[in-house]
Amino acid sequence: MKAIILAGGRGKRLRPITDYVPKPLVPIKNIPIIQWQIKYLRKFGINEIIICTGYKQEMIENYLDVKKLGVKITYSVETSPLGTGGAIKKAAKRINDKSFFVLNGDTITNIDLKKLIKTQNAIAAIELRTKFGILETSGNKVVKFKEKKEISDLWMNAGIYHLQKEMIKDMPDKGDLEKTVFPHYAEKGKLNIVKFQNVRWYSIDSFKDVEECTLEIDKIMK
Repeated sequence: MKAIILAGGRGKRLRPITDYVPKPLVPIKNIPIIQWQIKYLRKFGINEIIICTGYKQEMIENYLDVKKLGVKITYSVETSPLGTGGAIKKAAKRINDKSFFVLNGDTITNIDLKKLIKTQNAIAAIELRTKFGILETSGNKVVKFKEKKEISDLWMNAGIYHLQKEMIKDMPDKGDLEKTVFPHYAEKGKLNIVKFQNVRWYSIDSFKDVEECTLEIDKIMK
C-alpha cells in the first residue's frame, strides 16, 4: 500500500510562521507535522509515501531528505495550486496498486487504517466536535459544565481516505475532490464512510490547535 500526503497548501491561518516555513514543517513538540504523519503511516506498514508539495516545497524536501524515517518518499510538485483532486490525480501516476490512502497534510490522529482499508472508496468519519464548552441544564438552572465534546450521530470528514485507483479517471485536473468527485459519487451511492468513535484527531489550522495537539501528541502516537 502507498499513501499520498496532501502537503501543498500555504497555511495562511498559521501566519506569520508560514510566511517562513511551509505548514507541514510547523512543529508539534519540536517535530514537524509531516514527520509525525510519516510515523503514523509507518505504524500501519505503509513504507511508500508520495508527498504532494507546492508552497516552499524545497524546504520540505531538504528536511526529509536528511532524515532516516524508514520509508521511501517521492514528491509530486505543483507549480500552481491544483486543489485536492488535481493533486491526487497528478500523484496517482506513481501508483500501480488497486487502492491507496490519502491523508490531509495537517491531520494528526490515531485513526485505525486497518479498519479503513476494509472498505472501498471510503472516508474516515469522526463525530462532530464542538469548539465550545457545554452547559447541562435543568429548567433555567445550570447543572454541570462540560468541556468540548462529540455531538452524537453527526459525522465529519476526518481528512483520511481509502480510494480505489479506478476513481482517478473521474478526478479533475484542477479542483477539490470534496467539491467534485465526492458529491458525484455520493449521488451514485458509490461513496462510503467508516465511522470512528473515541479517537484522537486534530486538524492543525490555528496556533490553538498546535498548543492542544502538543499536549496530546504522545498519547496519539503511542
